[in-house]
Amino acid sequence: MGKGLSCGEVIRLRGMMVIMVGVTVTLIRCGVLVEGNVFSKQKILEVERKLTQLRRPAVKTIQSEDGDIIDCIDIYKQPALDHPALRNHTIQMAPTYDLTKETKTMTKMDRLKKRSEQSSVTVKQTWQKSGSCPQGTIPVRRIRKKDLLRASSVKDYGRKKHSTLSGHVAESSDNKSVYLLRANHSKAILLTEGYRYTGAKGDIKVCAPSVELDDEYTTSQVCLINGPSFAFESVESGWAVNPSVYGDRNTRFFVYWTADGSKKTGCFDLNCPGFVQTSHEIALGAAIYPISVPDGLPYEIIVYIFKDPVTSNWWVQYGERINIGYWPPELFFALSYHATGVEWGGEVYSSRVGTTPHTKTDMGNGRFASTAGFSGVITRMRIHDNSPALKIPEWVETYMDEFNCYDAIYVEDYVEDPEFYYGGPGRNYKCP
Repeated sequence: MGKGLSCGEVIRLRGMMVIMVGVTVTLIRCGVLVEGNVFSKQKILEVERKLTQLRRPAVKTIQSEDGDIIDCIDIYKQPALDHPALRNHTIQMAPTYDLTKETKTMTKMDRLKKRSEQSSVTVKQTWQKSGSCPQGTIPVRRIRKKDLLRASSVKDYGRKKHSTLSGHVAESSDNKSVYLLRANHSKAILLTEGYRYTGAKGDIKVCAPSVELDDEYTTSQVCLINGPSFAFESVESGWAVNPSVYGDRNTRFFVYWTADGSKKTGCFDLNCPGFVQTSHEIALGAAIYPISVPDGLPYEIIVYIFKDPVTSNWWVQYGERINIGYWPPELFFALSYHATGVEWGGEVYSSRVGTTPHTKTDMGNGRFASTAGFSGVITRMRIHDNSPALKIPEWVETYMDEFNCYDAIYVEDYVEDPEFYYGGPGRNYKCP
């Protein structure tokens, strides 16, 4: 027989229950209870307003096995056209000319690489297992209320944190260039600058890095940039693990832009007006597979960003044939003409970058740069400068914000084509 509660214990228990009910009632009066969390009424209103801006009627809806919902949206009703500068924009359905057909400018190695790709396993998106969007629509990953409630700022949802200068100094690998570190951001990149760039390309190994905290992220990308460091303009694309935007730790394909160093403009994917999508095959922000694993096949995504010589739109090409869409020149000032720098490599965002203890968030696959291929790697790096033909960049340098945490190696000797290795685990005995 169990021992019953004494009269005093019953009274105390009832008192605690009354207090708990009172606290709950008070919280609900002050805010709104959603999935066990209390949010201010103001934030709920902001979320509803943002959802109204982002949502569009779906011609078709696809439920992905990873939990994503993909809405097939009429191409002429996409969010990009809400941008004030694009109200009268006419969508360009394809680049002025197909750069993939310029085989005369390809090297022998490029042609061999292209043939090998046609017989290899292609990196796909998880949602594609469950269906496809019809012509005349674009696949849009649905943003849900819980995604916006999770954000620290509804207004800035989907935008990188503005990278202010930290005051610390770093040097390039050749010790010839000095850079001011950006607070909360750590990069390990291959950099070329000084020319007028109108395109850049790279084959990026797809990894599944660990991200320690929900407000941190890690990316691997190709980026074109112009403008001053405090308000630079950039367009970039690659893969990311970003829990604060996507709500999980899956590796996802992304595009990103900003016209002011992410102060007030720009975002990932279609989370704000700007990027005009034309493809019905690729969903921005959707998970990709298969993922490269140690001692396994090095699965890659091919990313190519180029400026249309007639319309000045900055196009993003996925693989060797899918033109996903573009950023119109009206979004930019300096980039409406050209880029002055190109970056290939990785970036980690965390408030614990440059501090002790350092974040444990990985870059690449979490391993330091290794020419044996055990780390993150980008191959077939190409640029457009004054020539319409893609070519290997001649003047490059590796740059690392924190070489003890994330490092990089550029190999151009004794190989048919230069290779760039990068990555790291973050916190370790050299990076406490």
